[in-house]
Amino acid sequence: MGTVVVGYVPKPEGEAALAAGISEAKLRGATLVVVNSHRGGQDFDGARAAAAEDDMSAIKQKLEESGVEHDVRQLVRGFEPAEDLISIAEANDAELLVIGLRRRSPVGKLILGSNAQRVLLDAPCPVLAVKAQ
Repeated sequence: MGTVVVGYVPKPEGEAALAAGISEAKLRGATLVVVNSHRGGQDFDGARAAAAEDDMSAIKQKLEESGVEHDVRQLVRGFEPAEDLISIAEANDAELLVIGLRRRSPVGKLILGSNAQRVLLDAPCPVLAVKAQ
């Protein structure tokens, strides 16, 4: 049985990635590994940690209802989300990595960098990039 890894954030692009990941896991008969990565630090205080835990509880419920075999990982390790996704894809010998994208201006891409670009270029497997509605 293979593995599909999904990068999840509680935003429209994360929901799009999760929906596509569930569909791909069902299609492939694969296990779905959902990764929610936070850099941590001062910005990730108790309130944000509690909100992230609530978000992940809702995701776990959605995964249970889907019937897909799954594993949910919430990481706060100080790494960039792209690093976490790539390392988990490598460790699980993933056959597909799914990420969600949102529209950003060229200046936004330049200033903020691009986790999506890093994943697309460095992933050890094919990447499915889905656009948020």
